[in-house]
Amino acid sequence: MWKVAVGFVAFAALALFIIMQAGDKVDMRGESAGHEMTEHAAPATPAAPAAPAAK
Repeated sequence: MWKVAVGFVAFAALALFIIMQAGDKVDMRGESAGHEMTEHAAPATPAAPAAPAAK
């Protein structure tokens, strides 16, 4: 169990070191890959009017 804790601390220290060295050049946006967001969702179509109630 202590090996897991040591491994976590070592990984966290390495990750912090890399982030500190990169400074403001780190891109945390995921899979953006330099693509600009140009796709827009189509507006939702309005719902059909309800049928009059039968009496």
